[in-house]
Amino acid sequence: MGTISTLPGTRDILPEEIGYWQYVEAATAKILGRAMYYEIRSPIFENTSLFERGIGEATDVVSKEMYTFSDRSDRSITLRPEGTAGIVRAYLQNNLYALGGVQRLWYSGPMFRYERPQAGRQRQFHQIGLELIGSRGPRADVEVIALATDILKFLGLKKLKLNINSIGDQYDRKLYREALTNYFLSYKDELDIDSQNRLSKNPLRILDSKNEKTKEINKNAPNILNFLGKESQKHFDEVQQLLTDLDIDYHINPCLVRGLDYYTHTAFEIQSDNLGSQSTVCGGGRYDHLIEELGGTSTPAVGWAIGVERLIILLKQIRCSPEHTPDIYIVSKGQKAESIGLYLAQRMRSAELVVELDMSGSNFGKQFKRADRSKAYVCIVIGEEEAKNSTLQLKWLYTKEQSSMTQSDFLHYIEELKKQINQYKKVTSGLT
Repeated sequence: MGTISTLPGTRDILPEEIGYWQYVEAATAKILGRAMYYEIRSPIFENTSLFERGIGEATDVVSKEMYTFSDRSDRSITLRPEGTAGIVRAYLQNNLYALGGVQRLWYSGPMFRYERPQAGRQRQFHQIGLELIGSRGPRADVEVIALATDILKFLGLKKLKLNINSIGDQYDRKLYREALTNYFLSYKDELDIDSQNRLSKNPLRILDSKNEKTKEINKNAPNILNFLGKESQKHFDEVQQLLTDLDIDYHINPCLVRGLDYYTHTAFEIQSDNLGSQSTVCGGGRYDHLIEELGGTSTPAVGWAIGVERLIILLKQIRCSPEHTPDIYIVSKGQKAESIGLYLAQRMRSAELVVELDMSGSNFGKQFKRADRSKAYVCIVIGEEEAKNSTLQLKWLYTKEQSSMTQSDFLHYIEELKKQINQYKKVTSGLT
């Protein structure tokens, strides 16, 4: 029997890459925490009806891409294809609206869509997202855009482009949909098959087609911005002004409609030129009717999601990841020496030092080579002689300075050693 491999569209995240993920997660928690967003965690699978009602049965996500199955109680279950619907369900089920005011929530985790796997797009993929629930004003739209920009810039990304659009309210979209359908009917035979199928169900999605012939037809399609009512136009104008006030550059893209039916008014995407065809790293918008659609009272909301796999592709390109290196590397040989090494490692870890204990049992020469490769600041050496005399050797790997001390004295020296290592980190990183 051969080995069992991962399914198409899934992948293992190995230790050599996990530093990027931890870096992104820590940066997100830090920046969103400063803006008083609270993390929420919802189930990976939900009732299928949540996504049919919330996302829209005519969308590609619901009609083609969801992982749906019946459980042993014959309930229709779906692995979540996106995060917003589940967060809104949690908001309603747990009466978060009773807290009053605006709710600021963020989430992270795996999503599932049956798509063609390619770079930056997997069938199990990960998103970090936020939802600002309870504010109808344009300040909310711009706050969430600004926070997405803050996160991406903090991570070191620079070649980014913000595209924005307004798809108006329900009345605006009804008028626009009629005009769009009439326009595309005259080109029906020239549209790609997917766009032909969307013509009667979801004509706005034709604007997002990647087919080159359809993209040419789209250039002369009616412009959504010409169908905005007075209030919708006012909202969009204020969004633009607030972005300008924050020095956030943007580009108006009237073909930007996003792929989910629940969006209203502002829609936006943040793209990178370095991702090729999968250029969008963050996307979102306003959804003022979704909460009502799922059984709540009329409540405005706006949010976004960042594709973590695509983001990490960019971070690798700019080599932006903190090195996970130990402060201390412990080399030991002999049963008693190895026991002492384990004890000292635990004492130093309790003092918040990062300690790698060599467990290979190999000779000193090989252990010293691994200590050098680890890029640790200090190497502690305990051999049979040191174990017998209750001493140890302490060697600074960068300066090659070496000293001997008793193990008892070393225990009292740990806090001072920690200060010296932290100071040395500042010196070597140019922060002094």
